[in-house]
Amino acid sequence: MSVEVKICGLKTLETLDAALDAGADHVGFVFFRNSPRNLSLEEGARLARHAEGSAKRVALVVDPSSAELDEIMAVVKPDAIQFHGSEGREFLRGFHSRYWDTEVWKAIPISTADDLGALAHYLSETTRILLDAKPPKDADRPGGHGKTFDWSLLKNLDPDLGFMLSGGLTPENVGDAIRVTQTRAVDVSSGVESAPGEKDIGKIRAFIQAARAARRETVQ
Repeated sequence: MSVEVKICGLKTLETLDAALDAGADHVGFVFFRNSPRNLSLEEGARLARHAEGSAKRVALVVDPSSAELDEIMAVVKPDAIQFHGSEGREFLRGFHSRYWDTEVWKAIPISTADDLGALAHYLSETTRILLDAKPPKDADRPGGHGKTFDWSLLKNLDPDLGFMLSGGLTPENVGDAIRVTQTRAVDVSSGVESAPGEKDIGKIRAFIQAARAARRETVQ
């Protein structure tokens, strides 16, 4: 089984095509004003239409209102919504009741073993859990900081849970991350950029190649 790869924070057709051509399984579009990867609904819709049928299209949001979500669903029409804020189970349940055929992803910030307790809390309300590095205390956004966490915390976590590993991954370290955690899915944004919000085509290709090579090693 190959590792699933998500390239997040894409902003241009050129970098989107690079991700698709390299074999990305998921492509992410950010709708959060504080992020250097933020898109307008119209920009996101254009990219989502371009990727339709080639990869799963994921819209990343942070503590959105129901009205904001309805706009994203109407204009962008993503395959999944990635909730990256403090959204609770009831909010996720309410979204799923309105858009039952859209996948619900939830990011959980990890710093210590205690943080993994949130995994069981959200599993029943989600299609997929992302385990991301906890942001710095003074951060103005919950992710995309290029920081890793202690991957050994996940050594005893069942890979069959289908969690996706995120936070500070790069072409250079994604292989080690996969070998340590045995994860079957990885997510990258800042780790394939030349500057905040500016994706690097070479790094996108290198990341996907490194992730797939590491996964082949773990199943031999």
